[in-house]
Amino acid sequence: MERVPILEIEGILLVSIQIDLHDQSVLALQEDLAERICASGAHGVVIDISAVEIVDSFIGRMFATIASLSRLFDADTVVVGMRPAVAITLVELGLTLGGVRTALNLERGMRILRELGARRRGPR
Repeated sequence: MERVPILEIEGILLVSIQIDLHDQSVLALQEDLAERICASGAHGVVIDISAVEIVDSFIGRMFATIASLSRLFDADTVVVGMRPAVAITLVELGLTLGGVRTALNLERGMRILRELGARRRGPR
């Protein structure tokens, strides 16, 4: 089973999904992310799904689960690069992705997480 790499940039973990996600790879990603957030103290997670062409209800729920896991470790989650077909499918499946922020691209997602991190740290 191929694992999804997790990069760290300025306290933000970046997950770029470039493989077809199957149930086992999704579960491994959730576990790997939880471990990395805990070990690194990251304040944010960006999940880039620009290469994802189709989703099912399990994959859709994975985004909400990752956001919930991240919150438990005091990190925010932003999903970036969602294609219109993926967004339509998620709506048709009735998945609201509660607690998951979205942004059009990686740059905007990183900006959102930097701003949230700065607010969390407060004025210096």
